[in-house]
Amino acid sequence: MTGRTTPPPVEPDPYPDPERRTARWRPAVKLASVVLPVCLIGWLGWQAVANSARDVTAHPSVSPHYAEGDRVDASDPPAPESGPSADEAAPSPSPSPSASASNRPLSGKTVLLDPGHNAGNVKHTSDINRQVNIGNSRKECDTTGTSTNAGYSEADFTLDVVHRARQILQDRGATVALTQDGDRPWGPCIDERARIGNEAKADAAVSVHADGAPASGSGFHVIMPAKVVSGPADTSAIVDPSHRLGVLLRDTFTSGTGEPTSSYIGQQGLDTRSDLGGLNLSKIPKVFIECGNMRNTGDAGRMSDPEWRQRAAQAVADALTSYLTG
Repeated sequence: MTGRTTPPPVEPDPYPDPERRTARWRPAVKLASVVLPVCLIGWLGWQAVANSARDVTAHPSVSPHYAEGDRVDASDPPAPESGPSADEAAPSPSPSPSASASNRPLSGKTVLLDPGHNAGNVKHTSDINRQVNIGNSRKECDTTGTSTNAGYSEADFTLDVVHRARQILQDRGATVALTQDGDRPWGPCIDERARIGNEAKADAAVSVHADGAPASGSGFHVIMPAKVVSGPADTSAIVDPSHRLGVLLRDTFTSGTGEPTSSYIGQQGLDTRSDLGGLNLSKIPKVFIECGNMRNTGDAGRMSDPEWRQRAAQAVADALTSYLTG
């Protein structure tokens, strides 16, 4: 049919105005402008958390057991994967009481060491010649002591041996008191020497000396207190324990130094006296040791040797240790 075709009807534009056509999308645009930034922020936050987790896995933090300021070497090998973690590791065991006691057997003990005489006494003769009460008599405050023929003084010898013995005893846990430490111009007097030990409430005391006998005599001897009860002196309680200490000192000194017992005084290296103020006035077990005769060539040579003095100090410390732990 060659007749005219009618075009299909055109639906009217609901929003013929261009402005109105744009307005139809505004709600969607507004929604997208809110949703998309929120999604982006969420995605970025998730990435930050994931990266942080990867960093923690790759670089674990320092164990909290390290104190602030402790250095951790980055070259240290990593801990094995098996076994307890640092937080679970058992602490190092503390030394057992028995082990500590064996290393410091004199813990809780006090010892008095009395280095005989004083190098300054020679300049204070009027002071040291003053008479003091020793209970059963009166006697000089102190004396200058003796010396070897070469001039090595008894005062220097005794202080050196005492310093060496003090170190050994302190290493074993003892509290060590000295009657003088080279820190006084002279003295102290013999009665003060006894008083220092009494006031320290020492468990035992040793007074270190060297003799100035005739050159023909040699060897060492230990002097123990006799029973004296007179005036301020009362040795009744210390005679027996002092004798036990004296025998121990005689034996350890013989074996430790090789020095023979005295050939000129006492019996088998032991002597008992009642005329020494340092013993008469002591309230604690106490003995004297004359480590040798400085006028004898052989004894003087040994006492002038620092190595021998160290052995002498060791013997004194060993005797006190045996006495206090026996």
